Amino acid sequence: MANTKAYAATSPTSGLAPYSFNRRELRPDDVRIEIDYCGVCHTDIHFVENDWGMSEYPVVPGHEIIGRVTAVGPEVTSHKVGDLVGVGCMVDSCRTCTACESGLEQYCAEGMTGTYNGVDRHDGSITFGGYSTQVVVSDRFVVRVPEKLDPAAAAPILCAGITTYSPLRHFGVGKGHKVGVIGMGGLGHMGVKFAKALGAEVTIFTRSESKVGEAKKQGADHVVISTDDDQMEAVADTFDFMLDTVPVQHDINPYLNCLKFDGTHILVGLLEPIEPTIQAAQLVGKRRALAGSLIGGMPETQEVLDFCAEHGISCDIEVLDIRNINEAYERMKKGDVKYRFVIDTKTLRDS
Repeated sequence: MANTKAYAATSPTSGLAPYSFNRRELRPDDVRIEIDYCGVCHTDIHFVENDWGMSEYPVVPGHEIIGRVTAVGPEVTSHKVGDLVGVGCMVDSCRTCTACESGLEQYCAEGMTGTYNGVDRHDGSITFGGYSTQVVVSDRFVVRVPEKLDPAAAAPILCAGITTYSPLRHFGVGKGHKVGVIGMGGLGHMGVKFAKALGAEVTIFTRSESKVGEAKKQGADHVVISTDDDQMEAVADTFDFMLDTVPVQHDINPYLNCLKFDGTHILVGLLEPIEPTIQAAQLVGKRRALAGSLIGGMPETQEVLDFCAEHGISCDIEVLDIRNINEAYERMKKGDVKYRFVIDTKTLRDS
């Protein structure tokens, strides 16, 4: 077993601190990866602070992992030592249900195994994530990272990227469509880049006048200030799709009003009960749909990395010394990052 340096939370109020544990020995289909970079997702904060009431401590977060293969099990043929690879939000699934057989492991009938705070299907242990120096993962859940991509900036593609790419692909967004992206954070700025690359006309919806210039810089064709009733009324019945990346409670009704008939509002950020109540007439009266989407399966995760390499897309990041992770969490809560923190794991090895 390999001793592994990490940062972990030991209670909802402990914050993150140095921690050591042993990674398992390689199973026949396993890949061992020396981690170079790990993105920091808002979900990490929720688990560290037990916001959803299901954290198992200690928690070693991190599900946006980029690194190099250092060893493979005897059954592994898809990866070899030295390969640049990635691990995203899941590390296992039942592999036999309809969803898994369709390459949609995120919708596994038995529930996917999370990269951290999940239960290992073989030994019952709690999984530990990428705020660590190495990880051991089944080869099915390891993706190839194109060499054209900057490794650090590629890390958030494994969560923020696939979360926005998957619904755009699933719903067939393309040339001639008008897409509204709600929110201008880590998910939102990636949603703009993908929708544009797919050929859509893209409008950012933001509450802040100060973000207009940044939205245009990210590639948005138009910007709507969602707190301005006149601007919202001017775009009523306009959009084919609304990609809603906001992770906190917000009134969806004004955005539904912006959809054409047969338009679709896609939730990718909010995981809580919707408040205030949705006015059903907004859906029924125009045959609009309210949908949700969760990350992407393994084939699509490989697809998004290849798509990013082909179109020159990467996440806007700030590289982080892991010793500053608790301060980074406080900045994230205030929205003070453009647009994702990425841990340089060398700072963990050297600490």
